[in-house]
Amino acid sequence: MFIALDTSSDATWVPCSGCSGCPSSTLFSPFSSSTYSTISCFFPSCFQLKGFCNATADAPPCAFNQSYGSDSFSAILSGDSLRLAQDIAANYSFGSVNAVSGGDSLPKQGLLGLSRGPTSLLSQTGPMYQGVFSYCLPSFKSYYFSGSLKLGPVGQPRSIRTTPLLHNPHRPSLYYVNLTGLSVGKTQVAVPPGRLAFDPVTGAGTIIDSGTVITRFVKTVYEALRNEFRRQVGAESYSSLGAFDTCFNDAVAPSVPVVTLHFEGMDLALPAENTLIHSSATPLACLAMAAAPDNVNNVVNVIANLQQQNLRVLFDVAGSRVGFARELCN
Repeated sequence: MFIALDTSSDATWVPCSGCSGCPSSTLFSPFSSSTYSTISCFFPSCFQLKGFCNATADAPPCAFNQSYGSDSFSAILSGDSLRLAQDIAANYSFGSVNAVSGGDSLPKQGLLGLSRGPTSLLSQTGPMYQGVFSYCLPSFKSYYFSGSLKLGPVGQPRSIRTTPLLHNPHRPSLYYVNLTGLSVGKTQVAVPPGRLAFDPVTGAGTIIDSGTVITRFVKTVYEALRNEFRRQVGAESYSSLGAFDTCFNDAVAPSVPVVTLHFEGMDLALPAENTLIHSSATPLACLAMAAAPDNVNNVVNVIANLQQQNLRVLFDVAGSRVGFARELCN
């Protein structure tokens, strides 16, 4: 099954046979597996997923509900042998999805939880991967559009620039890092004081996320970055397109300045393909970043997957670090 990889999600889940409203025709069939079983609602993993029980059953399986984007689903907590290439994780816990509400933002065939949470792949595989994985996301212009996922310390890049991984006790599943500043070209962006600071009490700070498409900064941070970017691009006019508010004539695109993310201990300069997104309908290029939404995440800066393409992104929970190395991911 082809499933999405999400560094901000704990649980793994797949649509199962008999699912109501599932957007995929590729369904997991529990009864075709000799190693499948349901997991009781009395197991710790059920409490971790905030599951609930059918009180009328003798050995009630754990049921749980989750939301993802604007959609939600219900699932039965299940166990089976998970095979990844030649590795087999026995008794792997995941959700067998039996009903979906919405479905437009759900990964159609399911999701592999790669967060730091107790039900994630890293937590469940323990000694097998030693809290280490990396991925390389191909460019959206890639011909084959094929990247790679490396699990465990073997084969990870030896020379890679890293920044400390931070722990937020209120959102312990997320990969927080210390973003200290931003630059456009050679100019340091005048970020309002304290707006990039990590705060475990409020959840403020910066996370690295594979499940978000475009990078979003706290509103005042984004506006400062955008204004400096516009000043240096110097286009005759700017327009909006969808989530993007800094779109300009595509002819100007080759001369856009480099945006650099300054992390504690390292800098990450983003090439044009990681900074711009081009309209397929009009001759427009847009700054592929936006302000954080006005909801629970409005204090969080998210470094998203479009900004991560053609980078090897290393997550080393055991070593408390996140690393970035330039790589042609295709």
